Amino acid sequence: MIKVLKSGFYDTIQDLGRLDFQEFGVPISGAMDHYSAKIANALVGNTSSEAVLEMTLLGPKLEFQHDNLISITGADLSPSINGIAINRNKAIFVKLGDILCFGKPKLGTRGYLAVSGGFKTELSMNSRSMCKNITNAFKIKTNAILPTLPFRIKNTPNPKASLKTHPKHFSNSTLKVFKGPEFELLSPKQQDSLLHYNFCISQKNSRMAYQLVETLENQLKPIITSLVLPGTVQLTPSGKLIILMRDCQTTGGYPRVLQLSETAINMLSQKFTNDYIHFKITN
Repeated sequence: MIKVLKSGFYDTIQDLGRLDFQEFGVPISGAMDHYSAKIANALVGNTSSEAVLEMTLLGPKLEFQHDNLISITGADLSPSINGIAINRNKAIFVKLGDILCFGKPKLGTRGYLAVSGGFKTELSMNSRSMCKNITNAFKIKTNAILPTLPFRIKNTPNPKASLKTHPKHFSNSTLKVFKGPEFELLSPKQQDSLLHYNFCISQKNSRMAYQLVETLENQLKPIITSLVLPGTVQLTPSGKLIILMRDCQTTGGYPRVLQLSETAINMLSQKFTNDYIHFKITN
């Protein structure tokens, strides 16, 4: 068990999402940055689908109520145990009573905490991913108890595992995309603008969507309500671009001009307000 002594800015339990319920209007959800979440799980010997704690900008203060093996990946949120700074991207033993804290964010936006055996919170529609209006709790609150399994060192193939993540995961502003279903309806001028602008992320960014600041010329009419996915780039009637993220709706009526690659979704999730991005078509 882990007790939440103080919640962070926006902490949720996430796995790889619920994949078989979109026809019923249920968001996929799941870790915003699958790349970092999978690394966290691998470091403690979990399968990639185990639930992790996703932390946004400011992490929580946690007390471990039994020994465990943990790893922290993704954003550098200045983690420390009992006041002593610890490294990201490695397996770390913690003992009963240890206190894990986070400080000032130094790099990236979302960090991930994995524990051996995964978090055993509420299971809903084959997933532990928290999502508003889907799960009873949609974020972690102070005094919450997060269920975990008793740690057994024999369950962990390499308790001293560590690795380095690719620095471009955080620094690269180029997002690889595919042409969306309505891309060819854009004029050559609109297509050129879409692929050559440097777009700024607005204050309207969340697990549901990232809205960009710049406005494109747009004469396209709304489309018949159609399937959308995490990574779908919609062009609104006002000319604003909205990039749908993991908690997005399952259908939409705005033209779908681009579709982010999975890697691009992961990279975008580590960016925040006033960061710049640009799109690059990939085959």
